[in-house]
Amino acid sequence: MNIEALNNIIKEHQVPIGIVASYTKYPGGFSNITYAIKTNNGNYVLRTPPPGANIKSAHDMGREYKVLQLLLPHFSKIPIPIFYSEDISVTGAPFYIMQALEGIILRAHSAPKMNITEETFRSLSEKMIDTLVALHAIDIKKTELVQLGKPEGYVTRQVEGWIKRYYASETDEIDSMNKTAEWLKQYRPIDQQPSLLHNDFKYDNVIFDTDLQNIVGVLDWEMCTVGDPLMDFGAMLAYWFEAGEGDVFTNFNLTWLPGNYKRHELIEAYAAKTGRDLSDINFYYVFGLFKNAVIAQQIYHRWKQGHSSDPRFGQLIHMVKMLGEKAVDSV
Repeated sequence: MNIEALNNIIKEHQVPIGIVASYTKYPGGFSNITYAIKTNNGNYVLRTPPPGANIKSAHDMGREYKVLQLLLPHFSKIPIPIFYSEDISVTGAPFYIMQALEGIILRAHSAPKMNITEETFRSLSEKMIDTLVALHAIDIKKTELVQLGKPEGYVTRQVEGWIKRYYASETDEIDSMNKTAEWLKQYRPIDQQPSLLHNDFKYDNVIFDTDLQNIVGVLDWEMCTVGDPLMDFGAMLAYWFEAGEGDVFTNFNLTWLPGNYKRHELIEAYAAKTGRDLSDINFYYVFGLFKNAVIAQQIYHRWKQGHSSDPRFGQLIHMVKMLGEKAVDSV
């Protein structure tokens, strides 16, 4: 990142954060790049796309910035957006700056070492589902959040779109992915009342307070839109691996740790709190698994093209295959 170029932009646009003295790249993550930036006024966060990404898709910084602006009056658990720029001299792509929230992000590699009790994890599971329910309860028409997408036909567009993305980034012939794609095209779930969707709701996109009592922030709004809320819930379920489902999955979430809700408990809690019909929930879960596999495939495809030297990305093809097999088993 070019600090000199960033400070020139800050001065030119009178961005109220002070002069940037240093920055640190946050570790982990497979999508947009996030930097902690330190100024004479305090700490802030800068977000920008990864190298080689299609910035008109999920890596559109301008859209993510707009999402935060629209959501801020109606949902307090987000960082305050401060400034957006299309100037590529800082990171090589558009970027935006937002408030830095203080707290703890629980990650797969660190949470097992934190001696978190089963009772605490049970409470955290409940906080996770309560927060998603609160997001889905926002009136998208009264708040004008409906402008973020087109709720009608959302499920069909998503199924068709993610299948198209998969084959556009395909590098290996994977039978389970082909079978899952065909099944998803044939299945038609019951229509749901549309709502706001986060679309990537999981532990490492949430900030808890230092006592692990409450959620203080939800991060990574790059895929936020409006549509069938069970697509959002299905995505959460697809990240919610349980103990005994494969050691490799423990590297990608911490939901297998003792005390966390089981997936069926999440489903029961969501149904009770929303009153929604979840008779088709397996479709949404399978789609979530498929979508996660496609995301991994896209990142692996970029790595194969030489856009990243990160060795983690080169191993993602194995995750694609395992998620495809899990989807077929669920079908």
